[in-house]
Amino acid sequence: MSQNEETDSASKGPKYKRVYVELRGALMTGTHREGDKLPSENELVERFGVSRPTVRRALAQLVTDGLIERRMGAATVVSNRSEHETLVFGLLIPELGSTEIFEPICQGISQAQSRGRHELLWGPSFLAGASKEVQAEKLCRYYIERQVSGVFFAPMEHFEGRDEVNLSIARALDEANIPTVLLDRDIVIFPERSKYDLVGIDNHRAGYVLAEYLLRTGSRRVAFLASPFSAHTVDARIGGYKEALHADLGSAVQPLVKWINPNDVPAIQEFLDEGQPDAIICANDFTAAHLLKTLSSIGVHVPGQIRIAGIDDVKYAQLLQTPLTTIRQPCLEIGSTALLAMQDRIAHPAASAREFIVDFQLIIRKSTEVEGQERSESGNNRYSGNGKAV
Repeated sequence: MSQNEETDSASKGPKYKRVYVELRGALMTGTHREGDKLPSENELVERFGVSRPTVRRALAQLVTDGLIERRMGAATVVSNRSEHETLVFGLLIPELGSTEIFEPICQGISQAQSRGRHELLWGPSFLAGASKEVQAEKLCRYYIERQVSGVFFAPMEHFEGRDEVNLSIARALDEANIPTVLLDRDIVIFPERSKYDLVGIDNHRAGYVLAEYLLRTGSRRVAFLASPFSAHTVDARIGGYKEALHADLGSAVQPLVKWINPNDVPAIQEFLDEGQPDAIICANDFTAAHLLKTLSSIGVHVPGQIRIAGIDDVKYAQLLQTPLTTIRQPCLEIGSTALLAMQDRIAHPAASAREFIVDFQLIIRKSTEVEGQERSESGNNRYSGNGKAV
C-alpha cells in the first residue's frame, strides 16, 4: 500500500490512525532524523485538531514500531532505526557439512543475543556436483545481488589455488560494500593478517599447548602432521608447536613437520621410519582420525608405540576406537562472538581489522595416555611435569 492509499484508509478509521500514518510517513522518508525532537503533544493536538489521548495513542504505536523513543521528563525523539531493522547475514562456509566445527558456529550466530533482529541466509545450492570453489563464487554473487547486511566467510582449504579463490571472494564483497567477518581462519598465510575481522581460537597457542603437554608427559620426538593445502590456521599451529619444542629441548632440535595425506599408507610408513616420532600432533581431528586408521592397518599401536593428538574436538573424537586427545574449540561462543564482531563492524566500518580470540580447552583422552597419567574431560590446558592438571 502506498503512503497516499494508507493515508486515505486511515482517514476513514480511528482518529489516532491518521496521526500515526502521517507521523510515520515523515519518519520513514527522513523528514525527521535520528535524535531529532518531535513536536510536543500540545503542538500535535493543535496541528491535527484531535484530543491529547488520540495523540498519545498514535505516539505509543510509533514507540512499538521502534521509530521513536519517549523519555520520562524529556522530549520525544527519533530512534536509531538501524537498531530495529532486521539485518540479513549471508553464510559463506564451503566446508559446512564436511568440517564439523562450522555447524555449531552457525548455531552460535543464530542463537546469539544481539542489539537488534537478525536472520541468517544460507543461500541456495548451485550446480549440483560442481566444485566447492564454483559453488562458493556463485553463492558470493547471490549474496551481493541480495544486498545482504554482511557475510560470515570461512575461507576454503584442501585444494591448490584456494588462496586466489578466497581473495577473489573477499574483493567482490568489498566492491559491493558488504562487511565480511572471517570464521576460524584468515585468507593470508600466518603470520600475515588480512584487513578483515577474524573470530577463532589462538591457533599458535593451541599448537604450543599440545606440544608442551606431550613433551612434559614424556615424549621426546614430537612431530606435526597436516594434509596438503590445509587452512592457514595450520601454519599458526605449527609455529606454536615449533616454539614449544625449542623452549623445552633447545634451538638445536629439528622439528618434524610433514604435509602428507594421512590415508597414504606408504607415505606414513616412510614418515615413521625416517622421523621415528613417539608422538604426532595432527592439524585437526579429521586428520588424526584417518591417521589412527592408517596406523592400525600397519600394526602401530596407539598410545603404546606412538601418541596422537588432534585439534577441534569434533563429535566423533571421543567415539574413535582410541578416543582422541584434542583441543576443544568453543564453537557456540565463536559464533556468538562473530555476530558481535559483525555488528560492531557495521557500526564502525572504518575501524582497523581486529582479531577476536575465544579460549579453548585441552581434553586428555586415551590416544596420549601414559602410565599413571590422569585423563581430563574438564579441559584444563596447563599441566605440571607429571602430566596432572594444575
